[in-house]
Amino acid sequence: MSLVLDPAAQDLLFREARTANTFTDEPVTEEQVQAIYDLVKYGPTAFNQSPLRITLVRSPEARERLVQLMAEGNQPKTAAAPLVAILSADNEFHEELPALFPHFPQAKDVFFSERPAREGAAALNAALQAAYFIVGVRAAGLAAGPMTGFDFEGVRKEFLDDDHTPLMVVNIGKPGPDAWFPRSPRLAYEDVVTTV
Repeated sequence: MSLVLDPAAQDLLFREARTANTFTDEPVTEEQVQAIYDLVKYGPTAFNQSPLRITLVRSPEARERLVQLMAEGNQPKTAAAPLVAILSADNEFHEELPALFPHFPQAKDVFFSERPAREGAAALNAALQAAYFIVGVRAAGLAAGPMTGFDFEGVRKEFLDDDHTPLMVVNIGKPGPDAWFPRSPRLAYEDVVTTV
């Protein structure tokens, strides 16, 4: 059985997609980011909780503050990318549940009244949404450079608050020269899938 998605789109989103390490200086517009979000917001999450929050780092001052919090090897990439996004999980996502999950608005209190339950749910579902976001960046014809090499607590203090947990920093733009490392191997189907 073949996939329904066009092979060129499969390549764009998956087979040819890799983490970009360099970018051109072509700007990433607000309209492009809005189009990415307007697509990926439809990706499913449990209870439609949608805990991902996106902080766009556009000003030179904010960029410099962020660069100082990145691991040494990630600093040049973050300094040079046309746009950088901090993706975080909103641990107070439950406040939006009555609107986002209207057929069972009590879910806010029944399942998520306790902070530890919210933090676990937010981490998992925001990570799902972060993956959708990366695929959305690719669908927009841009490259993504997602990274977890940074001072998480520093990023929280500098850009977020105690209700948000940073997940990753994503450099975004058109790929530049030598943007890609060679493709790393992948596990085979039989190494991953077990039938019981």
